[in-house]
Amino acid sequence: SRYFGEDEERMTLMKAVEYHNSNINKSLKPGTLKNYFSTEKYLKEFLQERLKTDDIYLIQLNYKFITDFENYIRTYTPKKARKTCSNNGAMKHLERLMKIANLALKMEWLDKDPFRNFKLRYIRNERDYLTERELDLIEGTSFMTVGLKRVKDVFLFSCYTGLSYIDIKELHPDQVLIGIDGNQWIHTKRIKTNESVKIPLLPRAKEILNKYGEEMEPTGKLLPVYSNQKTNKNLKEIAKACGIHKNITFHVARDTFATTITLSNGVPIETVSKLLGHTKLSTTQIYARVLQKKVGEDMQNLMDRYKAKEKK
Repeated sequence: SRYFGEDEERMTLMKAVEYHNSNINKSLKPGTLKNYFSTEKYLKEFLQERLKTDDIYLIQLNYKFITDFENYIRTYTPKKARKTCSNNGAMKHLERLMKIANLALKMEWLDKDPFRNFKLRYIRNERDYLTERELDLIEGTSFMTVGLKRVKDVFLFSCYTGLSYIDIKELHPDQVLIGIDGNQWIHTKRIKTNESVKIPLLPRAKEILNKYGEEMEPTGKLLPVYSNQKTNKNLKEIAKACGIHKNITFHVARDTFATTITLSNGVPIETVSKLLGHTKLSTTQIYARVLQKKVGEDMQNLMDRYKAKEKK
């Protein structure tokens, strides 16, 4: 055993996962860390059901293991009634396993990368966003219950600022400052990326803030934000009442800001990227698609230039 190196203490897969999850907990947001624990749960169940063991050595992690694990995630039948993992959901779990394998390589627990022949295959999904007409429908519809009124206002505030749910929830009145142009600006940091964001308030966003001015002082919050679950549930009621046949979640507001409010009105993508607090321009391109209307306007400008040249 000594001669063949078989008596050396070898690192196992689940020990590597446990080491990773216990050592990165301070550098990741709670939501991201929760996803790593979800991947760990899938791995444990896969080992028990398919391989009839609680753990394997890291050197046993190979291409076959990865593809079998991918197939297990895709066909997993949850105990509670919910959808099985989509393609992108399965790829996220494999991406997290890949990061753990990369850590094992750096720690010299592995000699070669088990993912060297495996490629993550994400499907780019078209995100829902509200058109100008749909935005007007929501703004023009009145609701009787306090809950629906507040959710509507907070959602619209997000449509006009591009701030995510958690960023709006954490906003305080002292984060609304007067900018160099004399207008009100929101100065904050994105919870997800810790990136500083400065957003000038559009007139509609100012109106919403003024509406809840009296509540700011006692609560210490800029707007009355309900739980994420309650907010999304109320948004579905609002969409139904307005006759909007789209799967409306709070994140749709961020897409609407990028697409309908800014890009379609000629705001450059670099400025939109800064307002959204993205570190890469490529991230903004996922959220902010170039609209058909904008393409039409740009091509019309090009035609006008050609006509002007012909006249000269």
